[in-house]
Amino acid sequence: MVPPILEYLGALTLHAMPDIDLQLIDANVHEPRPEDIEADLIAISSMTATITWSYTFSDELRKLNKKVVLGGIHPTALPNEAKLHADSVVVGEAESVWADVLTDAFHGTLHDFYNAQRLPLDNNPFPLTGLLKKPYKFRTVFTARRCPYKCTFCSVRKFYGDTIRYRPIENVVEEVEHHTGKVYFNGDDNIWGGDLNRSIELFSRLSHGSKRWWYGFGDLHAPQSPLGDKLLKAASESGLFSVWAGWETSSTEGLSKYHALSKQGKHREDAVKKIKDYGIDVTLFVVLGSRSDTAADFEKVIDLADRLEVGIHPVLLTPLPGTELYEEYKPYLLPDRGWEYYTGAHAVFHHPTMSPKEREERFYKTSLELLSTKRVLKHTMDIPLSGFPMTHLLSFMKQIPMKRAMHKAYQEWMCNL
Repeated sequence: MVPPILEYLGALTLHAMPDIDLQLIDANVHEPRPEDIEADLIAISSMTATITWSYTFSDELRKLNKKVVLGGIHPTALPNEAKLHADSVVVGEAESVWADVLTDAFHGTLHDFYNAQRLPLDNNPFPLTGLLKKPYKFRTVFTARRCPYKCTFCSVRKFYGDTIRYRPIENVVEEVEHHTGKVYFNGDDNIWGGDLNRSIELFSRLSHGSKRWWYGFGDLHAPQSPLGDKLLKAASESGLFSVWAGWETSSTEGLSKYHALSKQGKHREDAVKKIKDYGIDVTLFVVLGSRSDTAADFEKVIDLADRLEVGIHPVLLTPLPGTELYEEYKPYLLPDRGWEYYTGAHAVFHHPTMSPKEREERFYKTSLELLSTKRVLKHTMDIPLSGFPMTHLLSFMKQIPMKRAMHKAYQEWMCNL
């Protein structure tokens, strides 16, 4: 997937300074050497799992007397930490301050911090396409920022605030028509959370253009609303072939502790079946390994996948900085585990009964069982015929790379024991 932040920051850069010489580098694909970068300013956007690399790379750049500005969700959560490794830190969303950063860098007057304001999304530029080429297959489109729910493990609210902001529908439709391929990802934190009438209008408008297929993250509450059938019909007709929904845990007590009850609705199993009835594949996120979880909770995930006939993507509970969960788990964090472990596949805190190795091993074995060839085929065949053939084909194509990636991650984990 094309990293959307690079193309979007590229567009903001040229909007502020059209004559600037700009290069976009995806270090996940082609890791550059600090000595090979010739630039007046190097801007690095990072999340928690990649911030360790970003800090090391920034330190090496600065030893070569190159100016570095850090931004993204992790520097926003911990700006003082980020400043130790950068000449300047952007705190929050870039739109309101990026032109100032570039101007100040040009004049040699960079501030330590640029505290951004959250602006309406009416005049955002389209991503700058063309500078990033291989090996990408898909693009991302966002239509809104913020999710209406307040899960304690989620850092979205810290970054985007408490109010959902929407892009104008005509802008979204234009971007989908002219800047994506036949399959794209909706990068919203919740594709139908918030204003359901607006979501229905957006999906209806998308269904009137060239046929495209897309997937994204959603909750299980919206399909249970009085507008649920209208919402799912419009979403399916617009090309939605797969929705990833947060199931989080099967425990009511656990949902309450995570503040995740409201996004489940009263009948979430029925909601899963309802989504599938409209030919939309469902994958559930399940959070495992909390301090109150037991070994049996890992085993229950397999039963859940069989009972609901859905795909499940387990993650190990990860207290990300800036979240309520981080503050709760601070006393239990393992001091020898740096930010690079905060990926959802590592145990990063002390557990009363299970060691980090046991939790990680159970995570991998559960994930690999869920992605076994037999289960991938069964999951594909369990999708209702109302989604045939594209939902079945695209779902299968989505699961196979995940299966390969999980096998590779497990082998790396075994080698590092």
